[in-house]
Amino acid sequence: MEKILLIEDNEALRENTAEILSLANYEIITAENGKIGVEKALLNPPDIIVCDIMMPILDGYGVYQIISKNPSLQHIPFIFLSAKSERNDLRKGMEMGADDYITKPFSDVELLNAIRARLEKVKMHQNHGGKAIETWHQIVSDLGNKDQMHVTLESHDIIYYKKKQPIYSEGQHPNKLYYIESGKVKIFKTSDGGKELIIQLLSAGEFFGYTSLIENTIYNEFAETMEDAEIRVIPKKEFEQLITTHQEIALKVIKLLANNITEKEHQLVALAYHSLRKRVADALLTLKNKYATNEEENFSIAIPREDLANIAGTATESLIRTLSDFKNEKLIEIKEGKITLLAENKLANLLN
Repeated sequence: MEKILLIEDNEALRENTAEILSLANYEIITAENGKIGVEKALLNPPDIIVCDIMMPILDGYGVYQIISKNPSLQHIPFIFLSAKSERNDLRKGMEMGADDYITKPFSDVELLNAIRARLEKVKMHQNHGGKAIETWHQIVSDLGNKDQMHVTLESHDIIYYKKKQPIYSEGQHPNKLYYIESGKVKIFKTSDGGKELIIQLLSAGEFFGYTSLIENTIYNEFAETMEDAEIRVIPKKEFEQLITTHQEIALKVIKLLANNITEKEHQLVALAYHSLRKRVADALLTLKNKYATNEEENFSIAIPREDLANIAGTATESLIRTLSDFKNEKLIEIKEGKITLLAENKLANLLN
């Protein structure tokens, strides 16, 4: 059962809201002010926090600042409640990085829909593990055939690629499955005018090139290294034998294909409807989700501005102007070409 921490100083509203959420099959923890709410969050971390703004002792903004700076709590979705409906109050809440802002009086449906949407977003992120697709080793480990896959991989030599070296090109016929031992690879498409759009980022432990192998068609995209890389290749016949003789692995490959389709659908929606600022912010967060390590307090990456523009689907000049705006707003830091994310929550919740 998913757990909600409700922080609200109005006793009648707190009790009524808690009752409604309980009827919706949520476990409810209540707190009558911000200080008690923070204490309860630390003692028993919830799945989502719904918090009033105007409260005694510690207001909602103070609660959010404490929660967002605590490593064990900062990932929890946060929804503000407030009787204030002025735009500047809403903007302040969202710029701080809150996930949503609901003004009083609100309907039961409005609150339940907001909570459900945020919890489903967290589940989706967890299912994807912050990655575009699962790694092959995760698949094999799930199936209990890890040793067999290791034997298959290690029976083939490593090919060393230099930075920005093409691996395959659109229109070529596939005859290999590629596995990244080290380094980064980008998959991209080009327009008739030569403009590039990066559709996938890959790193060590991931396979690529399998879609065209399965469809038995030519490549409809390009693959190129983003840095020096070590890549193993498995011949097409061995890959085909693997998925035809192991039904479980074939089903997992189908799941990978479905995930790729979903990712591309999200990318198309973003290109069609998201503002430039939001697309650039999403591109930075994509890099963070793909390449961040647990040891990093603030994610940093050195990436050519042209590549970052191609991930965001914009011109390099527009990207540079947007990065400059983000720097002035203290959302990022740029030093010696390296971009450091300073306010990930704010980037994630930029208004479109």
